[in-house]
Amino acid sequence: MQKKHLYAMCESAVLIALATVLGLDIFEIDFAWLQGGSISLNMVPLLIIAYRWGALYGIGSGLIIGLLKCLIGGGIGYGLWSVLLDYVLAYGMVGVAGIFCRKSWAIELSVLVGGFARFLIHFISGITIYAITGPEQIYGFTISNAALFSVVYNGGYMLINTALAVVVLSLLRKPLKLLNEKF
Repeated sequence: MQKKHLYAMCESAVLIALATVLGLDIFEIDFAWLQGGSISLNMVPLLIIAYRWGALYGIGSGLIIGLLKCLIGGGIGYGLWSVLLDYVLAYGMVGVAGIFCRKSWAIELSVLVGGFARFLIHFISGITIYAITGPEQIYGFTISNAALFSVVYNGGYMLINTALAVVVLSLLRKPLKLLNEKF
């Protein structure tokens, strides 16, 4: 049993490093989101951790990835609560995808659950912390309702991130299944 946990920790460390690299500016697209948010593949390694080792490893790894993304990637925010919500907790919630641990029929569903959980944290941050910025321009429209703005703004990049993760993990279904048979 201890060998399995050691293997899970080592694999998680490697995938956390990969997620951190994929979260760097050179691998992200963030032209449309001036207050943060970007399109990248850095959720994919985290989703693999959650899928292979479960929600506990997924959430723990997500918290680490969020902290590293903020520190190394130059995270922006309106204070400590903003950083905790938009980085640490948001990525931690992606690990909830681990509730479908090792169920190959549920890979896409697990990605949707993880992506929605992350979106939910960004949405909460948008209506509580970023609401102080007042009416905002987005895609050429002025939106004064904080909830609507948060849905449109955060939904814009999270929908794309989640769709990308669904495609990548769908392509990795067979290799992940083979890895799962090893343990």
